[in-house]
Amino acid sequence: MNRLKLNMFISAFIAMTLSGCYMQNAPVHLGQKISGVSLVAGREVSTEEELEHLDSVGAKWVAIIPFAFAPGHSPELHFNHSRQWGGETTNGVGQQIVAAHSKGLKVMVKPHVWVRGDGWAGDFVLQTEAEWATWEENYLSYIMTYLKVADSLNAEIFCIGTEFNQAIIHRPDFWVKLATTCRANFKGKLTYAANWDNYMEVSCWEQVDYIGIDAYFPISDEKTPSVKQLKKNWAEPKKSLEKLSQKFNRPVLFTEYGYRSADYAAAKHWELNEKEQPLNLQAQSNTYEALFQSFWDEPWFSGGFLWKWYPDHPKAGGMENNDYTPQNKPAEVVIKKWYGRDANIPQAGN
Repeated sequence: MNRLKLNMFISAFIAMTLSGCYMQNAPVHLGQKISGVSLVAGREVSTEEELEHLDSVGAKWVAIIPFAFAPGHSPELHFNHSRQWGGETTNGVGQQIVAAHSKGLKVMVKPHVWVRGDGWAGDFVLQTEAEWATWEENYLSYIMTYLKVADSLNAEIFCIGTEFNQAIIHRPDFWVKLATTCRANFKGKLTYAANWDNYMEVSCWEQVDYIGIDAYFPISDEKTPSVKQLKKNWAEPKKSLEKLSQKFNRPVLFTEYGYRSADYAAAKHWELNEKEQPLNLQAQSNTYEALFQSFWDEPWFSGGFLWKWYPDHPKAGGMENNDYTPQNKPAEVVIKKWYGRDANIPQAGN
């Protein structure tokens, strides 16, 4: 290589580095898209037979969700108790991980806090430093309890929190420390599940492997929006997520996503949940198709876990059901088409 070519090579290398185009901003490509479902824990533990019906959507991952319960806006936290459903206890979570692995499925364990009164962890907030300190101690105990189960049984992903909009803002240092502690005690990958309107506030993206988003973006106010219109409306949120992925050199994972089979399926789902909506199977199919067309082939997008999946598949969902599950509905066909695609993805970490 002569001196001129060498100088040109060095100049190009420096330009690529300064512009953010070099390898440190490009996650490593390994594996396939995460084609997952969020399992609804039953009173009893899910058996291997109950997981067989995941073939109907081609899912190869499951999210197991052990709930904890907060008595309102209080630092108290209750979990793994005798009155809890079997599938949410440490024993039940362990059995579900074993059952999933025996069926060739991969697992994300995703703890989730239910706040009595309003139900949503996003609004959870405390008033004093002493209350926050107590809550942090209790929450750490909750997370470490299930992280130990997940690690002992080689779960592939662990989610350190779900939709804590206010706690993320008020206690940023806690989430960094929590992620660091989880990293030291878990062999698999880590994520945090940010609500769709709160992911820019998360302090611990550098400490986890996936930028987790519960992706309930309101993208249409129409009863039955077309796939074309939905794709157009996805453009701005998609651009924002791609920039976030580039900023932190982490792939985006939809830790939850999904739509009701009802009118206005792509609107503000938290408002739809408060009232009955007319059945609309086409709206559910269109919203899934548009999401897949918008994201599935993007190299910075790792896949996701649809909401939600009941263990008793033959009786779940159906053509008269207007809830979230796609089971026994036309949306199953749409999901299986995309979950069956063989696409490489960026996996977690630097």
